Amino acid sequence: MANNETFGPLLGEIARSWRNKLDQRLKPLGMSQAKWLVLLHLNMASSDMTQKELSERLGIEGPSLVRLLDRMEADGWVERRVSPNDRRAKIVHLTAKANAMIREIKRVAAKLRSELLGDISAEELSTASSVLHRIKQRMEQL
Repeated sequence: MANNETFGPLLGEIARSWRNKLDQRLKPLGMSQAKWLVLLHLNMASSDMTQKELSERLGIEGPSLVRLLDRMEADGWVERRVSPNDRRAKIVHLTAKANAMIREIKRVAAKLRSELLGDISAEELSTASSVLHRIKQRMEQL
């Protein structure tokens, strides 16, 4: 098969494997993949995020996210507040407990990243990142 035929499946396999490896390392901290993905997406957001926006970013249905957020709120990871701009929308906020866990998640993720990318040169990583960004931009334009 030509490289352009194997690129997509390989990219998907790598992303899935990377996520699963990180998930294995975060399980001892009591973090499921669903929970740590919510925490990281909220942490990376440049502004307040509604449940709907979070659902779209995570690629999961609204009702599934609501159940997850119910559990996370009961466990003290997040708080939901009514949006000042739209009383029907709820903004999801991280708690101090979540912020402490995010620091630990980032530490574990950095160690894994170092193990996976340690022998890849800065130039190779830059090229790979550049290609991936171009592909992402094209997808967003379609």
